[in-house]
Amino acid sequence: VVLVFIPLFYMQGIEGKIFAPLGIAYITSIVASLFVSLTVTPVLCSYLLKSVGTKRESTKKSWWSKVFNSEHAEDSTLVKWLKTQDTKVLHWGFRHSKPVIVAAGIIIVASVSIVPFFGTEFLPPFNEGSFTINLSAPPGTSLEESNKIGTMAEKLMMKVPEVEYVSRRTGRAELDEHVEPVSNSEIEVELKSDVTRSRDEILADIRGQLAILKGVNVNVGQPISHRLDHLLSGVRAQVAIKLFGQDLTDLRTNAGNIKDIISKIPGVVDAQIERQVMVPQLLIKVNREALQRYGIQAGKVAQDLEVFYNGKVVGQILDGQKTFDILLRATDEERSNIENIRNTMIDTPEGNLIPLQQIATIETTTAINSVWHENTQRRIVVSCNVQGRDLGTTVKEIQETLAKEVALPEGYFLEFGGQFESQQSASKLILILSIFSIAGIFLVLYSHFKSSRMVLQIMLNVPLALIGSVIAVMLTGGTFSIATLVGFITLTGIASRNGIMMISHYIHLVEHEGEKFGKEMIIRGSLERLVPVLMTALTAALALVPLTLDPQASGKEILYPVATVILGGLVSSTLLDMIVTPVVFYKFGEKALETYFKNAKTEELK
Repeated sequence: VVLVFIPLFYMQGIEGKIFAPLGIAYITSIVASLFVSLTVTPVLCSYLLKSVGTKRESTKKSWWSKVFNSEHAEDSTLVKWLKTQDTKVLHWGFRHSKPVIVAAGIIIVASVSIVPFFGTEFLPPFNEGSFTINLSAPPGTSLEESNKIGTMAEKLMMKVPEVEYVSRRTGRAELDEHVEPVSNSEIEVELKSDVTRSRDEILADIRGQLAILKGVNVNVGQPISHRLDHLLSGVRAQVAIKLFGQDLTDLRTNAGNIKDIISKIPGVVDAQIERQVMVPQLLIKVNREALQRYGIQAGKVAQDLEVFYNGKVVGQILDGQKTFDILLRATDEERSNIENIRNTMIDTPEGNLIPLQQIATIETTTAINSVWHENTQRRIVVSCNVQGRDLGTTVKEIQETLAKEVALPEGYFLEFGGQFESQQSASKLILILSIFSIAGIFLVLYSHFKSSRMVLQIMLNVPLALIGSVIAVMLTGGTFSIATLVGFITLTGIASRNGIMMISHYIHLVEHEGEKFGKEMIIRGSLERLVPVLMTALTAALALVPLTLDPQASGKEILYPVATVILGGLVSSTLLDMIVTPVVFYKFGEKALETYFKNAKTEELK
């Protein structure tokens, strides 16, 4: 059980931060329960079970005592009925052993074959009870105009019935850790507690209201989800399509083409291009020959111009506990007049002053406001969100569509980032590490049973549990996420435990109670382990039921897929374990028992 959680501790990024504590908590609980079962439980049994086996006076039993055996008598009515039905099932299974094994194999193969057709996503959609709306106006938009756009957006969102209130922040200060221009606004939308529509319906309504804001990029998300997306790809969206190339014009042209194509794909919303616009710039080209004539260094000229335009902190003023920088620079009028700039006086080594235009060419031009690089290459990002459809299927269709319809120039290429990239890498890592975990479980079991056939029969419960898990995923939306894979990991250990309980008891009956291998021994062992197996499964299932009742409740988004997968696997592995495990042991267990006893005798002789 402990070995199956190894993959959780090797997960990187956000998924590791979320699920590693789950593995730590589970392992700690298992170790604690092991300690209690070896120390406290035997002591309590010696005190509390002294009356077991003694004769009791015949008294009238209550209905509860008859059904649930609350007075520690022989099997209760419910247990007797269960054992009777289990006996019938076992006799039927022995008579039809081959069809049972073939049917189980077919169901397992069918379950495995369905898995690739499930949708995929990184993490389940959160239900945070609020939304974050990012508005991005064209760069250079004034604060006054940006405030008008933000106010209009607030009024539009208040038309949505479920919205309680909205609050907005336009731009961020220059010294802020996440500085934003005044052209960008972030609106927090708080929802009412008694909403009747689903989250997707409310999101669709909000997007419909904001659709009238032309020329403004709108990105709708949730506070935590937005920040997770930003951590994953640097873009506040679920999908980031990064286009790499050299020419800025070609990058913008191809990015616009990509945006138009993906906007038509079902499920894609909030498609937008990273803001890049032409802005006026002052270009100063230094003449190297002129610098040599005057004996001036280019670095000295650049330093003087930096003070002229950007300013230089030359001191500080203290006002109580407040500190203010003293900034030395030219006035706004001097810095905005090109003639004044041309006549800016520059010092020469001889102490003379010459105008800037004698050693440099000064002109106004236009250029792109921002150029982004990643791994030393220029890139532009086309981002989008996904609504009403799973992330994996949508991104796969985006990739296929772009491969057919977009012909990129030589040297240009696409990369997909965001949640999709994280989901792909995390899934591969979990699958690879799960193989090593299962191999570790096999080796641990083999070290005890000394028979590969015996170990394989014990681990048969794992694929039997997979059947119920796949059905549970289908009934709850048919979408796989990292949380779903974590549920499978947990289920592997629980399902293996049931097989150990059953087969180890068969061995005990033959080794210590003189039973011979056959139907009678298997039936006896199955009936004696029926109640422990059912109680183990039932207690685990009851603990998971609260997590599966309301999938939309805030805080349950991560644990709901985990609980659903485990609950479905427990049901299928427990029910099929009653017939498949005994039948398989009846067909293949005799040679496995011989190998086990042979190896046991060899160990005794050593």
